[in-house]
Amino acid sequence: MITALTSRFGARVPVVQAPMAGAASGRLAGSVSAAGALGMVGVGPATTADWIREQHAVARGIAGDSPFGIGVMAWVLDDKPEQLHALLDTRPAFASVSFGDVRPYVKPLQEAGITVFSQVGTLAEALAAEEAGVDVVVARGAEGGGHGRDAVGTLPLLQLVLDHVHVPVLAAGGISGPRGLAAVLAAGAAGAWVGTAFLACPESMTADVGRDRLLAASETSTVYGRVFDVGQRTAWPEQFGGRALRNAYFDRWVGREPELAHDDAAHEAVLAARRELDPDIAPLYAGQGVGALTDVRSAAEVVQALAEAEDLLRWATRRS
Repeated sequence: MITALTSRFGARVPVVQAPMAGAASGRLAGSVSAAGALGMVGVGPATTADWIREQHAVARGIAGDSPFGIGVMAWVLDDKPEQLHALLDTRPAFASVSFGDVRPYVKPLQEAGITVFSQVGTLAEALAAEEAGVDVVVARGAEGGGHGRDAVGTLPLLQLVLDHVHVPVLAAGGISGPRGLAAVLAAGAAGAWVGTAFLACPESMTADVGRDRLLAASETSTVYGRVFDVGQRTAWPEQFGGRALRNAYFDRWVGREPELAHDDAAHEAVLAARRELDPDIAPLYAGQGVGALTDVRSAAEVVQALAEAEDLLRWATRRS
């Protein structure tokens, strides 16, 4: 499959594995890239510069000459410039900078030879990202797992963005297999940004108990909101809530976020649950495509399955 994405990076499959902080380390990123797609290391708010450098080395050791990227968050870089310095030092093939004002970071990354992607949740964000000079816009719909806007679904957003921006566009949110990839390629996207499909891979950092929950989930098992951020007292901007598997903690506190913000016991409970890997309290971020997860497959097997989109597109062409 030849698209602007595969042509730019020499990839075989037009898929970028989303930079899922807490799940996507160098092992997953390198494995995805070695399989012919484009892997990414996910960087969270508390991630150190040393960890970024370490995981870059891990990914490079697995991917060899195949390109991979690192994903960071603009609102974090504002207070933790050492994360940016780590990217400039390691120079991955590409970087994702999203969720905040990306303008201060685009030029330094590009001057270091790093292609810049940015996730957007509205047309206005897409136009702002293009104006800021990013190389690739990622139209992330509300179906997507993890943090982002809950404003527009993937297909309505993708169509708008494709009609109004001139840089390559990737589609994100709810794309869990070859049918989804074929659909967004047919619409004009240069590729897909896929996260949830890789969560159950043995190369991910997902714990066994979390993997079991993911495999048992259906397409209606996720919820969106700020409960987990408020409970953990993380500084995510309010407009970027998170989509995760529904659990008892979410059900207890949804709609009571102002009260939760001052409840020390609830705060300590969710922090302990993260340490103890208790999925009834701790967040397990996933998108609406989680219902397609039915078994544990390696990163290479997930990439191979996504590559079947090419056959679907050929079939659709012959049928028409």
